Amino acid sequence: MQQAAHPVVKDLVLIGGGHTHAIALRMFGMKPLPGVRLTLITDTSHTPYSGMLPGHVAGFYNFDECHIDLRRLAQFAKAQLYLDQAVGLDLENKKVICANHPPVAFDVLSIDIGSTPASIDVPGASEYAIAAKPVPQFLNQWNQLVEDITNNPQKPIRLGIVGGGAGGVELALTMQQRLHQVLKDANVAQAALSIHLFHRGTELMPGHSPWVRRRLHNILSNRGIQLHLGESVCEVLPHKIQCESGLGVECSSIFWVTQASAPSWLAQSGLKTDLEGFVLVKDTLQSLFHDNIFAAGDIATMVNHPRPKAGVFAVRQGKPLFENLQRVLLEKPLIPYKPQKFYLGLIGTGDGEAIASWGSLGWQSRLLWRWKDNIDRKFMNRFKDLPDMSAVTPPDQGEAKKEADNKMHCAGCGSKVGSSTLERVLQRLQVNYPLTERDDILVGLGTPDDAAVIQVPTGKLIVQTIDYFRSLISDPYIFGQVSTNHCLSDIFAMGATPQSALAVVTVPYGTEAKIEETLYQLLSGAMRVLCAAKSPLIGGHTTEDVQLAFGLTCNGLATPNQLLRKGGMKPGEVLILTKALGTGVLFAADMRLKAKGRWIDQAVGSMLLSNQQAVTALVEHGVTACTDVTGFGLLGHLREMVQASGVAVELEMDAIPVLEGVRAMLQLGIVSSLQPQNLRASRWISNLSEVENCLNYQVLFDPQTSGGLLATVPVNQSSNCLKLLKDLGYKDSCVIGRVVPIVEGIKPIRITAA
Repeated sequence: MQQAAHPVVKDLVLIGGGHTHAIALRMFGMKPLPGVRLTLITDTSHTPYSGMLPGHVAGFYNFDECHIDLRRLAQFAKAQLYLDQAVGLDLENKKVICANHPPVAFDVLSIDIGSTPASIDVPGASEYAIAAKPVPQFLNQWNQLVEDITNNPQKPIRLGIVGGGAGGVELALTMQQRLHQVLKDANVAQAALSIHLFHRGTELMPGHSPWVRRRLHNILSNRGIQLHLGESVCEVLPHKIQCESGLGVECSSIFWVTQASAPSWLAQSGLKTDLEGFVLVKDTLQSLFHDNIFAAGDIATMVNHPRPKAGVFAVRQGKPLFENLQRVLLEKPLIPYKPQKFYLGLIGTGDGEAIASWGSLGWQSRLLWRWKDNIDRKFMNRFKDLPDMSAVTPPDQGEAKKEADNKMHCAGCGSKVGSSTLERVLQRLQVNYPLTERDDILVGLGTPDDAAVIQVPTGKLIVQTIDYFRSLISDPYIFGQVSTNHCLSDIFAMGATPQSALAVVTVPYGTEAKIEETLYQLLSGAMRVLCAAKSPLIGGHTTEDVQLAFGLTCNGLATPNQLLRKGGMKPGEVLILTKALGTGVLFAADMRLKAKGRWIDQAVGSMLLSNQQAVTALVEHGVTACTDVTGFGLLGHLREMVQASGVAVELEMDAIPVLEGVRAMLQLGIVSSLQPQNLRASRWISNLSEVENCLNYQVLFDPQTSGGLLATVPVNQSSNCLKLLKDLGYKDSCVIGRVVPIVEGIKPIRITAA
């Protein structure tokens, strides 16, 4: 018998990574609720801070300075992170409908997804204009534009900006600042750039004081930005803006910064919204008719206290939202929140100055920009300097929670997941992954027998492998895919075709409903990969414990002459690696809150890439030996190949692909816990003293999860093989060395480095 960790009893799901949720996540990290599983659903791992976005466009801030790393923040808050887009709600069954995940169950839900410019009513705007929101897409296109202009500065630039509110005005000034600097660096006259600002009103920035409006009008005019006031855009054509008055202006790029709108799925889901589609909330930030659903930031409208869609209100709602989410989970009375009536607007002018707007007052100064910069950096530092919470004592949650915590969980067969729970999960899985009859699967999931029975066809060999490990990703659906790819990789590396799989699952303690939900998400991910590989799941075993873990026993079939082995390398051949290295380093850094979210995103993308097509490409080009790079690292697996083949290799260290962020983490001394054992393979290196101090040397021993294939092909096949691999999506594939004859008395691995 053993004492369990806090079992999961409630699910709190946050949709969106806006300012309000970012603050709430940080506070949940500092004041966690045992038994509450926190999940963040967001379509990006780095959320922009609106206060610094114009400065980023102007070139004053780099990406990391003005973005909150949501993956790191979720790790701090011990929250599951689902990188996906919510597209609907099933209010009756309390589930979030996602674009790519199975439905996500919730007990309490909060929505903070921001807003998007209202452009749907203008023909051509969606197709030919670049919307200012969602910000990640806008920044991708803006950065591409800056790169294009940098590479071809002689080409005339005509930008059109639709929307004369604070966002459009500030964007015009900051874009001009950035592009003038690009042209200056290229020794091109600033006259090559022209900017046109369109606004349907006769005055800019409605809602601000007359002084602020006049001042910004003068600044725009003095800087040569052409204003088209009182002009309603009626159509956007490729590289042209057409207005109702008949005015037409040719523009090489068009940006849309108009009044905010909300996605239609909120109202369609049954939430009470205003005429623009924003969720109507009470003073407690709860939805009007759904007390277990909250909304905040731009996507919410407070019925009793309507306010402009401004970042300052989203930031101020962070603490009240956190407190009321905790209170509703603890079944305590909620606290009403009343936002301030007025707010200080600080508008950057793109030249190191800012204009303050407060009610009827206004003021412009360089000191204001410095003040704004200090405020913004102080806010962002809250998410960069996350405190150590290892010694925090969680708050009391009442007698029901204490009873759940004090429950003793059995080991042995007493730790199995209940049969009814398992049956429900399997029934749900069959909706998307129906059981298919196969002649070689005699007994599988569709029967109640004690074991699966499979038939091995005459003349075929059965290839078997097993893998099992704890989750390194907080999203069980993605973890199910990654771990299944990892397990199947051994089958592919030996040239076999997958036949069937048995699963072994350990699910964290929780109520029956929570265990079912975790198991369903995990197995949905696994089944997605197994179905793509045409390898049915025919059985398995489930248990409960403290941490999520998953593994598979995989069976494959091959004819004797199809088998690929580690032995078979021949002198004159080249070594090909199909994926970049570094997952061990990056996830070790992630555990320490040191890795950037986009580094982990890239690593996850690599791990989600199956090796099935890669081995097909290698076989087509005469592969002679093959293995997959996993726990023992590149050097450990290469050593096995060299030893089995009786050859030597010359490895080009600088040619080996490495995932982004790995070198930065190695410089901090961060490595996987398995690294010291893997380093023992260094005794096979003939020129160890020449290379062991190189930075990339450490990554040769980094354990990989769902790593790539390491294979040898004839040198005359290597170019065509690499082209096919890259066409199939293995963009990091490259030749990393060559096979040479072994020399008696000399260690078989030599590494060259610049």
